[in-house]
Amino acid sequence: MDDADAIIVGGGLAGLVAAAELGDRGKRVILLDQEPEQFLGGQAFWSLGGLFMIDTPEQRRMGIRDSHALALSDWMGSAQFDRPEDAWPRRWAEAYLDFAAGEMRPWLREMGFRWFPVVGWAERGGGWADGHGNSVPRFHITWGTGPGTVAPFERRVRAHVAAGLIEMRFRHQVDRIIMENGAARGVAGTVLAPDTAARGQKTNRDPAGEFEVRAPSVIVTSGGIGGNFEMVRKAWPRDRLGEPPKTMVAGVPFHVDGRMIAISEAAGGHVINRDRMWHYTEGVRNWDPIWPDHGIRILPGPSSMWFDATGRRLPPPCLPGFDTLSTLREIMRTGYDYSWFVLTQKVIKKEFALSGSEQNPDFTSGSWKEVIRQRVLSGSRATGPVEAFKERGADFVVADTLEELVAGMNRLGEVPLDAGRLRAQIEARDAQVDNPFTKDSQMMAILAARNYRGDRLIRTAEPHRFLDPKNGPLIAVKLHILTRKTLGGLQTDLDSRMLGADGQPVPGLFAAGEVAGFGGGGYHGYNALEGTFLGGCIFSGRNAGRSQHVA
Repeated sequence: MDDADAIIVGGGLAGLVAAAELGDRGKRVILLDQEPEQFLGGQAFWSLGGLFMIDTPEQRRMGIRDSHALALSDWMGSAQFDRPEDAWPRRWAEAYLDFAAGEMRPWLREMGFRWFPVVGWAERGGGWADGHGNSVPRFHITWGTGPGTVAPFERRVRAHVAAGLIEMRFRHQVDRIIMENGAARGVAGTVLAPDTAARGQKTNRDPAGEFEVRAPSVIVTSGGIGGNFEMVRKAWPRDRLGEPPKTMVAGVPFHVDGRMIAISEAAGGHVINRDRMWHYTEGVRNWDPIWPDHGIRILPGPSSMWFDATGRRLPPPCLPGFDTLSTLREIMRTGYDYSWFVLTQKVIKKEFALSGSEQNPDFTSGSWKEVIRQRVLSGSRATGPVEAFKERGADFVVADTLEELVAGMNRLGEVPLDAGRLRAQIEARDAQVDNPFTKDSQMMAILAARNYRGDRLIRTAEPHRFLDPKNGPLIAVKLHILTRKTLGGLQTDLDSRMLGADGQPVPGLFAAGEVAGFGGGGYHGYNALEGTFLGGCIFSGRNAGRSQHVA
């Protein structure tokens, strides 16, 4: 006999969305997760809460003219779909864009979502109108950041728990999907010992028993591989990005381990685009780590000068916040897996933000008072978390002179840097500051950014000379490769049904969220436009929960 109508494997955002939708339909659901209850929400809890939406009131109030057609052009120019198996990912991308330009915002708003009024401009592009990048700002930060994104769906799920429709079982690690006569009939696995670790910390894998749960529908929402360096290196696209980094920092907790991918394949699911992935180039070691190898991404404005490990300024489009994978490729081409930002206190004050809910307590609190205190009334200081990294972070160097700065950089780097070489490059850049006409691509980008009201107000410092002491102190940051998202995954149709290698649905098997490449097995293609990770979890989880194929 069946224990439920559906089993959901993974209590992250996609799993919560699917469970909430199934509960609304009166379905009986068992939600399983290998972590303790305090981890509910998964990686989404730690996010900045950014959502990619199109032609919103927030955009229009900031003077941004967006459209479905422009977003479609940007997405396809970024995705660069070029494989036969991209047919379903392309359909998912088109469906998400319809959602993001239509029902998404009013649906979320009705649930209680609200957004910071200044829309962020992420992934500004690789230089061509028909190539990668956002033509306009589309990154909508949710008030409450990651916790604020998870909370409305968690409330819906807990209401269904109280009504007896949904049961949540934690510390249940799925080891196999039960298949009978070619159809999913449930899951079996190991009950793990209790663990009181704080959210995000590494938990034990001590077995305390076994379990088997049966249902005619199994929905896998277990996330990606970013916490598993071995899997990241195995899937690394050497032909496109060179050799994988020798050292990396983890942008996701240990439990983002990719276990369910092979388990789903063994049941008949089919992974496509395994070599497509999204890792950031602006990672720094967390001075107060939560999970192993914990790294934090700097969300930079456009003004920091970017140098490779040898002290060579990176060429366009490798500018802060413009083209993540082009920059990753350029860095790895040097034979080293790190790079440098050089900037001033004026830049760090206005342009540095840190990814993650815990690094943005003002946005996470949802309090305008806190935002104003942290970001407006702080004088020359950056936000509290940024200043803490500047003072305590192992990758930060602060100095009054360039020679002192380079000496500090040389204590951290593998390659000795020449102060004279850096000075020549910075002086050449500084010489472009006073003239409204410039041939420096980065200066052009800064001037263009300040044409946008949001950047001028809170994200882009007024151009100034880095070597003028009144703009100091000088700051250098050693940047590491930070693991984050799996762009490929289990292939699915628009009902989130897993497809086998023959392209046919596997009866009873579904997938949503990052394990499904956020839809279809990789709806981003080769590049992400940001805000599309949480957005993809919400959209694909919603499709799974609303699928009429779920028994």
